[in-house]
Amino acid sequence: MIRFGKFVTKHKKLILVLGILLLIPSFIGMICTRINYDVLTYLPKDTETMIGQDILVNDFGIGAFSMVIVENMPDKDVVKLKEKIKEIDHVKDILWYDDAFSIDVPISMLPDKIKDAFNSENSTMMVVLYDGTTSADSTMNAIGQIRKVTGEQVFVSGMSALVTDTRDLSNQETPIYVLIAVALSLLVLCISMEYFLVPFLFLISIGMAIVYNLGSNIIFGEISYITKALSAVLQLGVTMDYSIFLLHSYEENKLRYPDDKDRAMSHAISNTFSSVVGSSITTVAGFIALCFMSFTLGKDIGLVMAKGVVFGVLACVTVLPSMILLCDKWIEKTKHRNFLPDLKGLSTFVTKHYLIFVVAFVVLLIPAIYGNNHTDVYYNLDESLPKDLKSVIANDKLKEDYNMDTTIMLLLKSDLSQKNVDQLMSEIQAIDGIEWTLGIDKLIGPALPISMIPDRLISSVRNNDYQVEIVTSSYKVATDEVNNQIDQINQIVKKYSKDSLVVGEAPLTKDLITIADTDFKTVSIVSIVIIFLIILVLFKSISLPVILVSVIQLAIFINMGIPYYTGTQLPFVASIVIGTIQLGATVDYAILMTTRYRKERNNGKNKVESVTIAHETSIKSVFVSALSFFAATFGVGLYSNIDMISSLCSLMSRGALISMVVVIFILPSMFMLFDRIICKTSIGFLSKKEAN
Repeated sequence: MIRFGKFVTKHKKLILVLGILLLIPSFIGMICTRINYDVLTYLPKDTETMIGQDILVNDFGIGAFSMVIVENMPDKDVVKLKEKIKEIDHVKDILWYDDAFSIDVPISMLPDKIKDAFNSENSTMMVVLYDGTTSADSTMNAIGQIRKVTGEQVFVSGMSALVTDTRDLSNQETPIYVLIAVALSLLVLCISMEYFLVPFLFLISIGMAIVYNLGSNIIFGEISYITKALSAVLQLGVTMDYSIFLLHSYEENKLRYPDDKDRAMSHAISNTFSSVVGSSITTVAGFIALCFMSFTLGKDIGLVMAKGVVFGVLACVTVLPSMILLCDKWIEKTKHRNFLPDLKGLSTFVTKHYLIFVVAFVVLLIPAIYGNNHTDVYYNLDESLPKDLKSVIANDKLKEDYNMDTTIMLLLKSDLSQKNVDQLMSEIQAIDGIEWTLGIDKLIGPALPISMIPDRLISSVRNNDYQVEIVTSSYKVATDEVNNQIDQINQIVKKYSKDSLVVGEAPLTKDLITIADTDFKTVSIVSIVIIFLIILVLFKSISLPVILVSVIQLAIFINMGIPYYTGTQLPFVASIVIGTIQLGATVDYAILMTTRYRKERNNGKNKVESVTIAHETSIKSVFVSALSFFAATFGVGLYSNIDMISSLCSLMSRGALISMVVVIFILPSMFMLFDRIICKTSIGFLSKKEAN
């Protein structure tokens, strides 16, 4: 790698110019990459609920719908509003009671099913059908237009409205996430480093790597809004330590080659690349483990972040060294006294009192595992959004005025006889918590000839293969009550027709709960096994993978167990991905200290000397890196109004501090306790004299 280091230092100006030019296609790629704001679309495509969603889109042209509540408006004005909404692009149709009855008919004379479905004490409700899917750009744009042409007395509810508000809020907040992360990271770096200019160079280099990563996402076509919101902040936190390692190595090599800074940097690049390869591979492997989720949001986050780590390493050994060398004169002028206290005394304290920290490991492990296993999570997506969003307010009104919390769609096979359909719907209506059922049969009724129903209305809910029935529930999505309801509905539907389907947000969310539970176990096992094998190969040791993974898992269990003891409910995504992210980030600190411990043991030093030196030389890098990660995520966790983002960042920031404490205090204590076992079960931990 020394030849690569010499190449970089020799062509530093060219590398920097190329790095800047590469930003142009990267920005274009960022703009052209679509963002997906509906996490339910990441469910496996072969589930019945997803197949049913496709049938709604392909066979009926209904990809999404909204319940639009109109308050205190005369029926004649509602008709005019209905026509105005119908003219909006991608609004396929609007269902209201005037499709079957004249508005001149008094409401009191309407069939109870129609009256209760479309009217409350001071409002009426229309069902707006869209020709795009729930999270399609066309659907979200249509909702935006509906809100523009209607007044404050009109409320658009439903999943698509929720996704639209998520998009708007995310787009508004994401740039601020980056600014907060950069500002707080800059503050930490300026305090912890001896040069005021170096932190700016770090952030420019990492910023360029982030742009490369975001721009290259165009190869995926689209990424989720969670990935977009977190990737920059996460990449900043995860890859910062590579830059810190490079600078520290450069400072050491400048003492060896005081008159040749290019040579010092070429050796620093070589040393850094060698040292970060192991840690970066483990970090990448941690993110790749997310790809084993059947809920493909994990794959979305995993691939983007794994790619981001690779870009971070490449920028660290090419762009950053070039900038440091070209700005070296200005860097020296910004040197200041070190604000960090001398931490060398801490190393002696840890090695001297290591048994205390081993006991702490044992004592903390059981409550940490218990808390981790019992932390409560939620799956209802609107729980992660502010209560003053338009869609959340509309959903609350739907609950208050119509006692509707959940809408379930039934795709019944058209070959079912009308008698069986009536019996099936009657059985569903009898289930606790079902408010009402509505289909073409309810609109027709026994007294109304089918010829009086408009063709467009019939074609919207019936074709040669299926007919659509709507079921509304007073139970909230993702609750045990609604999930039990769905089980009962499924049993009834399958009793009459095995090929009929139950679809909608609630059935999709029920699938999500089942899949997420399995994915959590899969990702945890896969990530641990991958990291274990990499450490095994990296250190050629049987014992070290067990020690390192155990220590890191303690940090993860503590972090994920705290919400149980504080009574905090986490979004389901956090419970799946945080462990992998923290594992990938923490293993860097552990590998750094372990590598130096091995070097000193191989050089003939005893265990106390080896562990003390490893601790002394690693502690500053671990401290600064962990604080940078904390700073990059802490501010975003406090600021974000999207709990999905806020919770993830809060967990990452707290996890960075917990991991730092565990690596600084417990890992070296484990080295002290198991030194003899480590040396006997590892290659390269004994000098030739000791080995003989």
